[in-house]
Amino acid sequence: MSASLTPPFRVLVLGGYGNFGSVIVRRLGACDGMRVLVAGRDRKRAGDLARAVGGEAVCLDMNQPTLAGRFSELNVDLVISAAGPFQGQDYRVARAAVAARVHYLDLADARAFVCGIGELDNAARRAGVLVCSGASTLPALSSAVIDRLQSAFGRLDSIAHGVSTSAKSHGLATVAAALGYCGKPLRQWLGGEWREVHGWQGLRRHRFPSPFGRRWLANGDAPDLELFPKRYPSARSVQYFAGTRLRTVQLGIWGLSWLVRLGFLRSAAPLSAKLHRLAIALEPLSNGRSGMFVRLRGTGNDGRPLELCWELLADSEHGPSIPCVAAVLLARKLARGELKERGAMPCLGLLELDEYLAELDGVKVWQSTREMAPLPA
Repeated sequence: MSASLTPPFRVLVLGGYGNFGSVIVRRLGACDGMRVLVAGRDRKRAGDLARAVGGEAVCLDMNQPTLAGRFSELNVDLVISAAGPFQGQDYRVARAAVAARVHYLDLADARAFVCGIGELDNAARRAGVLVCSGASTLPALSSAVIDRLQSAFGRLDSIAHGVSTSAKSHGLATVAAALGYCGKPLRQWLGGEWREVHGWQGLRRHRFPSPFGRRWLANGDAPDLELFPKRYPSARSVQYFAGTRLRTVQLGIWGLSWLVRLGFLRSAAPLSAKLHRLAIALEPLSNGRSGMFVRLRGTGNDGRPLELCWELLADSEHGPSIPCVAAVLLARKLARGELKERGAMPCLGLLELDEYLAELDGVKVWQSTREMAPLPA
């Protein structure tokens, strides 16, 4: 009599044929013991990708009232939502997952969405499932970097980090999310108090290692700005900056931010489709390089001033793989029974930097940490 086979761990990826969802689907589709369901409203696109990875195609609308029932019918173990933008979304998908007693992850980088996910904590604990928001570059990878580097500090005083993407890294949802806060006031933790800055203003440059060179960045919005002052309480300043490789695009968004801030435009978000088409037209000018940095300043364990700058660089348009790694890693851990956390939470402390980087093996990325010269007294 043959031993019974363990059924595959079934993962439904909502928005599975999109910019980030397709990366997750292909990575999970290559995992042993994993069955991937490619879900979205376009049955043809879902079907094409599902056939390519040996998965299943599901025609699914996240707004349908019977979503929890569909999750149960499909017998899924985990739902991963890559259906952004998450700015302005409610928790209907996460609530449906909890009601169906299945785990839930998302790639949200929307500040209010990620930071508010705790409202589902009691329901998720009762259902015995994990609900994790922000399983992406921010805050999953950014916090893993700081968790690793902070052991070098006797006291961590400030955190400044940012992402500069390639011109080809932007889907429409990403553009819409970025323009949603363009010129709008943002809260940043500066000098030990909350202060107001404006999205896509505060221009500055960061010098990445050669051959990436200098990149323009500006004030960005991210859940990190809300989460990190609590997670790293000695830090008196937490800043996040966003940017794109093309200087003309970066400066154009900066100019647009002033039109919003001065009241000539209520919001830049309605321009998302037009600017996305423009970004596609400018893609031939892209060099395919994206970069991320985390810069920490404080006092070292020897009592002397210390400043460390960690950087992750991606070439050949491999930048979109970076935000997808967290969801893939967490899915594998859940499938193997290694992740015991239950409840609803932002993606903090669930992944270590080494395993994040190991998952990027084979992708054209490399990381480095350098000590910066101390500021003059």
